Parts: sequence; structure tokens; C-alpha cells
Amino acid sequence: MIAARSHRRPDFNAAFGGTVVAMLLFAALFGPGLVHYDPLALDLMARLQGPSATHLLGADEFGRDLLSRVVHGARVSVTISVLTVCLAMAIGIVLGTVAGYAGGWIDRLAMLLNDSLLAFPGLLLALGIMAVFGASVGAIIIALGLAYVPAVVRVMRASVMSLREREFVEASRVIGNREITTMLRHVLPNCIAPLTVLATTMFGWVILSETALSFLGLGVPPPAPSWGNMLAAARPHIVQAPYLIIVPGLCVSLTLLGINMLGDALRDWLDPKMQAS
Repeated sequence: MIAARSHRRPDFNAAFGGTVVAMLLFAALFGPGLVHYDPLALDLMARLQGPSATHLLGADEFGRDLLSRVVHGARVSVTISVLTVCLAMAIGIVLGTVAGYAGGWIDRLAMLLNDSLLAFPGLLLALGIMAVFGASVGAIIIALGLAYVPAVVRVMRASVMSLREREFVEASRVIGNREITTMLRHVLPNCIAPLTVLATTMFGWVILSETALSFLGLGVPPPAPSWGNMLAAARPHIVQAPYLIIVPGLCVSLTLLGINMLGDALRDWLDPKMQAS
């Protein structure tokens, strides 16, 4: 019975997580074209109006349609998360591969710098970078991308170090392939599995971090909608219009739950030890 449940769990995780992520991506890509209201359009007659046939999820303190703002906020979150993960992966893969494959003083220097960055919590490091660059989408991407580079470096370095002395790598050297060729053809492709799981998990981390920055007023500047600044703006109206907090809060919670469950399923599928169990 225990074994049967362990085989069903990844399928449920994949189904639920994949559905949530697919809905998020659909809302980000096509949602803004399907909603009827401009997320920035003011309608003071509808101020703090609850869910109705006119405004399906209600209207905020300025009469802006909440559904439209949530959908456009999903596009902002997905755009920032995708670009941030790509930036962190691009830098981290290069540094981690060089450090793990070269070893010696190069590895020690790279890990010294990496551990120095790890000494700062990711969100705190992002706050410091944002204080320099100011609040904008580009600054958020740079700040969070640099904040999550150390995690990629550590995973990539560990994967490369476990592969560089394997038989197929030695065979590549014996037949005369250059080190760069061996690294690109035989080492990097075998690091795809852990990087895929990390990228999926990091996607959720970035959404949460972007939401926190926007909630603190250092993220996407108003009036552009993001889930974080929507939560921040709703605080004075939590008693009169609790849906202003419930709706974006549920979006963040369900998104993170779905991404984490999808990441768990990917880890189970890509890890041979998990499959064997």
C-alpha cells in the first residue's frame, strides 16, 4: 500500500502543479487580451464595489477592475520570473562549470566569492541592489538575478565535480577532445536534470521575492499592477473590502503551491534513485 501511494503521488503533483503553471502562463500570455477593462482605468462610481456581474472580482479603491489587474499582474510576475531565472542560470552555469571542472585555485576563488554572496539573504541582497538602481522592472530582474546566482553556482559546481572523473569524460580526453569540447558535449548535458528542477523551484522563489519587494514599495512602481503592490494598497481597506487582499493573496499562494508540486514531480522523474524507490 505504501509503494502504491508513492507511485501515485508524483502523478498528482505533476497534474496539479502542471495545471496551475499552465493557467498562470495562459493568464500571462493571453489574459490581458481577454479581459474587458483597462487595469489603469479609474471609475470612482465603482470604488470598493464588491464582486458583481460588472466587475467579476470587484473593484479597488480607485474603481479599477480587480480581475484585469490580477491578470496583468500575472504577466508582470511571469515576465520578471522568467528573465530573472534566465539571468541567474546564465551566470551561474558558467561560473559553476568553470569552478567545478577546473578545480584548484580557480575553484577556491570562485567559491570564496560565491560564499560571500551567500552570506547575505537573497532578499536582503536584492534590497541593497534595488536601493542603488531604484524601483523598476529592469532593476528587479538584475537584483533578483544576482541574488540567486550563488544557488545555481553551488548546484552546477557539485554536478560538474561528480561528473568530471567519470569514465565517459576520461574516454573523451583519451581520444583527443579538447577540455572545452569535453565539457560542452559530455559534462553539461548530464547537468540538465538538476538544473531543470532548480530552475522550476527558482521560478517560485522569484515570484515570492518580487511580490515581497513590491509589497515593500521597492518592486513594480504603481499604478502598474503587480500582486505585491495590490496587497500593499489593500491594507487600509481590509475590513471594508477583504476581497482586495484575498484575491491577489490566493493567486500568490496557489502559484507557489503549484510550482513547488511541479518541481517535486520533476525531481521524482529525473532522479533515478527516486524512481527506483
